[in-house]
Amino acid sequence: MRLRHVCSVGSALLAFAAFASDALADSTPGGTTAGGATAPVNTASTGATGATGATGATSFSGTSGTVAPGSAYAPIPVLEPTPLTSPPLSPIILSKEDQSASFVYRGPVFVETSTGTITPYVPHTMVASVSGGTVAGTPTGAIPHLVVPGPRAEIVRGLAAAPQEAPAVVQHIIWEANKIIGRPYVFGGGHRSFISAGYDCSGTVSFALHGGRLLKTPLDSGQFIGWGRSGQGQWLTILTNPGHAYLDVAGLRLDTSAADDPHDQQGPRWRPLRTGNSGYTIRHPSGL
Repeated sequence: MRLRHVCSVGSALLAFAAFASDALADSTPGGTTAGGATAPVNTASTGATGATGATGATSFSGTSGTVAPGSAYAPIPVLEPTPLTSPPLSPIILSKEDQSASFVYRGPVFVETSTGTITPYVPHTMVASVSGGTVAGTPTGAIPHLVVPGPRAEIVRGLAAAPQEAPAVVQHIIWEANKIIGRPYVFGGGHRSFISAGYDCSGTVSFALHGGRLLKTPLDSGQFIGWGRSGQGQWLTILTNPGHAYLDVAGLRLDTSAADDPHDQQGPRWRPLRTGNSGYTIRHPSGL
């Protein structure tokens, strides 16, 4: 009886050892009992990284084409500066060989957007309802920053378009002065503050120069006699005496006087150049 019991116990121990061996195999990382077989561990390495593709060639914009009648304006070409040659002096006298006082500009006009891009200028007007129809009113929105090709400013619908070749300070003087075009003439207007319901001659000149950050406080016509440098400027020229002052900007005259202006309107306006400027001291900002 004892021998048979010992054999039974031994058989049980052997069976337990076999079970423990199988359990240990199942607990090995990567092992599995699916289907009864141990799945091998995948030791394959990651595939090689593909080579970077070649960079494409840079594309350049085409040149500006000729403007066809009735079509959209071609972009204003960007001109390279010529530092070795100085631009000619800005004209202050309307030459007999040049444009007449009644000249009307009909060339291409562009507008500079808030992002600095140049697009064709399309005038927008407010339309008011009236009995029997509609009537066009004042321009809508902010006054546009008008631009024309070349070195000369032009009058467009009463406003001045800045020349594309002019320095930024000159362009901003023109665009700022557009804000007061058509205001009434007011003696002393624009002297207590740059903001005024109306302007006199030197108040108009002061407002424009302030727009280009060339003046911090308004000056009268007598004070302009000693301002800046003597002589005619390349882009800006102030013509002044103790009783009157006006400003030439890139070939246009900013003046409250209707002298030599066929429209005969008073107050701040863009006007053609005069045929003579006798009796005036000529000054210009340094560098302009």
